[in-house]
Amino acid sequence: MSETPHDQPVVVIESKRSWAFVDFRELNHYRDLLYFMVWRSIKVAYAQSVGGLAWALVQPAIQILVFTVIFGNLVDIGSDGLPYLLFSTVAIIPWSYMSGTMSAASGSLIGNSAMLGKIYFPRIIYPLTPIIGGLINFSISLILIVAVMGYYQVTPTKNMLLLPLLFVMMMMVPLAFSLWLSSMAIRYRDVGIVMGYFMRMLMYTAPILYPSSSISEEMRGWYVLNPIVGVIEGFRSALLGASPEMFIRWDSLICSFVVSLLLCITGAIYFRRMERIVVDVI
Repeated sequence: MSETPHDQPVVVIESKRSWAFVDFRELNHYRDLLYFMVWRSIKVAYAQSVGGLAWALVQPAIQILVFTVIFGNLVDIGSDGLPYLLFSTVAIIPWSYMSGTMSAASGSLIGNSAMLGKIYFPRIIYPLTPIIGGLINFSISLILIVAVMGYYQVTPTKNMLLLPLLFVMMMMVPLAFSLWLSSMAIRYRDVGIVMGYFMRMLMYTAPILYPSSSISEEMRGWYVLNPIVGVIEGFRSALLGASPEMFIRWDSLICSFVVSLLLCITGAIYFRRMERIVVDVI
């Protein structure tokens, strides 16, 4: 028996309040689309690439070596008594994930503007795609951390129990910033222009290339407001926490989590508001 039009499921799209939060039930309904877009982004990134997924190792490895030569040998800015190669690797790997996904997610709405007016789906899928897809590269690049720790015979401590929380925070930071930046980019194309400066500011105001011990206690209250600080210090404490300099700094960890959570909540609300006008503006 053929189905009549009345037998077909009907999806009703209702108007939401301007400042409504993200509808997680709706997002769950479109989870297959999210999985597909994540898979497509990974496939496209390495299409016709000779190196393939090996680039997930090569790119951060080159960056680590350059920074080690410049800041570890030529400048010698200090590394809390640790070999600079080890000190920088543990920080650059999570930073590479956060910076790469943040840049991709922040321009996701503008970059996919052609699709926005053709079919309805939760627009938050666009910034979520690189954040989830970037976990593949991050997982592969963890090989560098394991290799360097093995080379210097670093023994993990009980601080490694922090890693699940740190992985969550590592994803929250780019999500929080990208929700705001991708929404603002809808109206203000200047966001794309200043993005490079913004990323460098985040990098140099976090203990990626230098130890956080070089920051005075008077300035530390402002310093830890950068949510990346807690993530980087957390990874160093979790993986290299045997020395006193690498003990867990709970102030930066808690502050990073709170700031990231607040930015995620307010960013999601603002994203929801701008989502209503994205087709008209773009």
